[in-house]
Amino acid sequence: MGEIRVDSQHLDRLLTDSTSSYGAPYQKSFAELAATHRGQPPAEILPLLRAAADHALLGFAPADLREQAEAISAGRVYVLRVTVS
Repeated sequence: MGEIRVDSQHLDRLLTDSTSSYGAPYQKSFAELAATHRGQPPAEILPLLRAAADHALLGFAPADLREQAEAISAGRVYVLRVTVS
């Protein structure tokens, strides 16, 4: 399970929000990668996740991104604890 802290004004960077003009919600990118990259090696998924996190201006720890890549590769559910400040 990963953890991230997000300012309440920037939840649209993490979660898809149809009312937001921000165009890079991480949730959407993660779901797309999960749908298209299942079974691929985590090492191939990791740079794509890192790019999505960077584009969404989210500061995931490297270990969290690695866990996410492993979950996508294995087709497992990934739980993310979000702290809103």
